[in-house]
Amino acid sequence: MTTPAAASVRRDGDALAFAGAVSAVSVPALWNEARRLRAGASRLDLHDVTALDSAGLALLAELAADGPLDVHGTPPGLTELCRAYRLTPTLGYVSA
Repeated sequence: MTTPAAASVRRDGDALAFAGAVSAVSVPALWNEARRLRAGASRLDLHDVTALDSAGLALLAELAADGPLDVHGTPPGLTELCRAYRLTPTLGYVSA
């Protein structure tokens, strides 16, 4: 059995680049760092995210609420969670 890669976030140019399993276990540790790095970012790079759950999606959606972010990469779970929570591809809420 393999251990999921530790989650991380870093700034890469105009992107917030996430890696590893962005989940309920990792979100508390990622939150402050992601908020600190958010200013001026215009993209979310999710290419290195290995897993995403609803807590991870909530973190990403909260970051996107501060201004539009283009999402690059489709980690496992993103499409299904966005559909379930009625989020657009840029992680905004679909209006009724």
